[in-house]
Amino acid sequence: MGAVLSGRVSREHFRLDVPERYNFAADVVDRWAEDREKLALVWVDDTGMQVRVTFDEMAERSRRAATALRSLGVGRGDVVLVLLPTLVEWWAVNLACLRMGAIACPGTVQLSPKDIAYRIEAAGPACVIADPEVALKVDEALGEVQATPRRVLVGGGRPGWVSYHATVREAAEDFEPVPTRSDQNAILYFTSGTTGAPKMVMHTHASYPLAHQITGRFWLGLGPDDLHWNLSDTGWAKAAWSSLFGPWHMGAAVFVHHAKRFEPQRALELLQEHPITSFCGAPTVYRMLLLEDLDRFEFPSLRSCVAAGEPLNPEILAAWKRATGITIRDGYGQTETTVLAGTFTDVEPRPGSMGVASPGFDVAVIDEDGRSLPPGERGDLAVRVSPDRPVGIFKAYWKNPEKTAGTYRGDWYVTGDRATRDSDGYFWFIARADDVIISSGYRIGPFEVESALLEHEAVAESAVVSSPDPVRGEVVKAFVVLRPGIEPDDHLILALQEHVKETTAPFKYPRLIEFVDTLPKTVSGKILRRELRDREWAAAPGRPQP
Repeated sequence: MGAVLSGRVSREHFRLDVPERYNFAADVVDRWAEDREKLALVWVDDTGMQVRVTFDEMAERSRRAATALRSLGVGRGDVVLVLLPTLVEWWAVNLACLRMGAIACPGTVQLSPKDIAYRIEAAGPACVIADPEVALKVDEALGEVQATPRRVLVGGGRPGWVSYHATVREAAEDFEPVPTRSDQNAILYFTSGTTGAPKMVMHTHASYPLAHQITGRFWLGLGPDDLHWNLSDTGWAKAAWSSLFGPWHMGAAVFVHHAKRFEPQRALELLQEHPITSFCGAPTVYRMLLLEDLDRFEFPSLRSCVAAGEPLNPEILAAWKRATGITIRDGYGQTETTVLAGTFTDVEPRPGSMGVASPGFDVAVIDEDGRSLPPGERGDLAVRVSPDRPVGIFKAYWKNPEKTAGTYRGDWYVTGDRATRDSDGYFWFIARADDVIISSGYRIGPFEVESALLEHEAVAESAVVSSPDPVRGEVVKAFVVLRPGIEPDDHLILALQEHVKETTAPFKYPRLIEFVDTLPKTVSGKILRRELRDREWAAAPGRPQP
C-alpha cells in the first residue's frame, strides 16, 4: 500500500502492509507536499483571522521545528510533552517529533499543575512545549519535581523559556528525516484508569500513524477534495485520529476553529460559512447542536458526519437525520487502539450500534475464559492478537509490564468494555467493565477525583461514579462522607467542586455531590462503586449497565 492513498479499495480486500521503516511526516506529508498548492489546514479564530497552510508549508514548518528541537538537545527517542491548544504549531510540532524520531506526548491544556508534574515525573520529557497560559502551570509543576526539561514557549516571552518562533526562524529548513522503524516508539498518551494514576500508552510508528489509514479511508471516508472538521481537544487521541493522521493520509484538508470554548451556535455558523464537507464530534456535541434552532442554518457542503468517544444514542442519530438529512456514523476505539469498529461508509447504519469490525481486526465478545460468545450474549469486547497481532494496537503501557499483561486474556486483548454482537456482526456497547466515566467524550478515572476530594479538610471518605445526563451522556457524581462536626450545605458543594477543579483538570470535577453517612463496602473494606453506580442508573432510560 503506497504512502499517499488514492483510488478505491474495498474494505473486504484491504490489507495494511507494514514496511520495515515508516515515517508519517516523510512518507505522507512530504509526498502530498510535492503538489505545492495542496491545502493541508484551514485555521480560523473568532477575531476573523484565517490562516491557510499547504502541505508544502506544513512540511517546511515541521522541518524547521525539528531542527530547532535538535538544537535544544532533543534527540531520537526523547519524549516531548506537547501542551498546546488548537494552534498551527500543534501540527508542526507533532510532525517534527515524528520526523526526528522523538516521541510526541500530547496533553490537554486543561491539566492542572499537579497533573503536569505527574506527567513530567512519569514520562521524563526532554522538552515541554506550551503556550503562555499553560506555561504558568508548567513552572508551578516544575517546582514540585526534580526534572529540568527544556521549556519552549509558543507566543510571548517568559523567563526560563525559549521562544519557539525565534528558534524556528533561525533553524535550517533542510532537516533530513530519521529513517524510523515501524516498531519504534512514536506517540505517548496518558489515559485514566479506575485505580492509581493515569497509565502511559505507548504507540509505535506503525500502530498509530500508519494504522490510521483505516480511519481516514473507511471510517471518515475522506478524499483529496474534502475539508474535514474534527471537534476534539488536542490532548486526546481523537485529535490524532481525526485532525491529523486520518485526514492527511487521504490528502484531505483539516479545518480548525481556535476558540476558548465550544459554542454550539458559532459551530453551526462555521458549518454554514465554510465549505466543510465532513464533520466529527462526540455525541455530546451533536446533542448540544440539536438544542439550537437548526432551521436557521443551511450546510451546503456538508456530506458526512461521524461520532466517537462515547455511546451514540439512537434518538440523537434520528434527530440529526431529520434536521440535516445526514446519518451520523458511529466509530469505536480507545486511546490504546485505532478504530476497532464502526459504521463505515459502505455499512448500513443500525441506530445504537457501534458498527462492524474494522478491516484487519478480529473483534469478538468473549467470556471470562477467553471463549468467543454467540450472538446476543453479553461479554467483554476483545480483539484477537494471536497468532497474528493486528496493526493498530498499542505496544504497551510504558514502564508498567504488569498493567500491560493484565489487558490480555489468552489470545485476546480485552478492551475493558462490555458489549454484545448480533448475528450480522454489528456490535452494541453496554458499558465500561470497570468504573471509568466517559463524559462528553472525556475519560475520567474515579480514583483521581476521589483523591482530590480527600485532600479537602471536610472530607472523610468519597466514592465517585457515573450518573446519567441528557446532554453529556454521563457526568461525574461524588458520594461524600464528611468529617465529624461538618454540616453539609450548598456552599460546601461549591467549595468541593472548586477544590477538585484546582487540584486536577477542571473537566473532572463532580457536577453532582451527594452527602451520605456511609459508603457500601466489601468485607475487606473496598468501596463498592458498582453498587452506587447501579443505583444511579436504575431508573435511567437508555443504555443499560452491566
